[in-house]
Amino acid sequence: MAIRTAEENMADGGGPFGAVIVRDGKVVACSGNRVVPGHDPTAHAEVMAIRMAAAAAGTHDLSDCVIYASCEPCPMCLGAIYWAGIRRVVYASDRYRAAAAGFNDNHIYQELSLENSERTIAMVRSLTGEGNRIFRLWEDLPDKVPY
Repeated sequence: MAIRTAEENMADGGGPFGAVIVRDGKVVACSGNRVVPGHDPTAHAEVMAIRMAAAAAGTHDLSDCVIYASCEPCPMCLGAIYWAGIRRVVYASDRYRAAAAGFNDNHIYQELSLENSERTIAMVRSLTGEGNRIFRLWEDLPDKVPY
């Protein structure tokens, strides 16, 4: 289904990626990559499907779900999968085949392993005290929902 979604998505102006989220054997979300049609660099198939599944379930916790993807998730999508609590990813193609087709995210994997000062994007820390104060407020918040 993820592969078919990717193919249908290309016919609709999207990229060659599809993702399906399943809970208890039932499809709860399905999406293609909508980066170009939506002018949204975060609209990858996996992220879109996670948004849909979480909205439908009324929770950010998708730990009881499996995500099926037409391709190995990129670093952003993998991060979203971790944050959603999804514990199983099944994918068809891999990042190397995606790179050969022009979707090379290897530089992101490399950047993530570097210290902030070594990255190609300037990482500037500012207002440290004020930023840390927000976390103290969070830690003291009595009715917070951890995630």
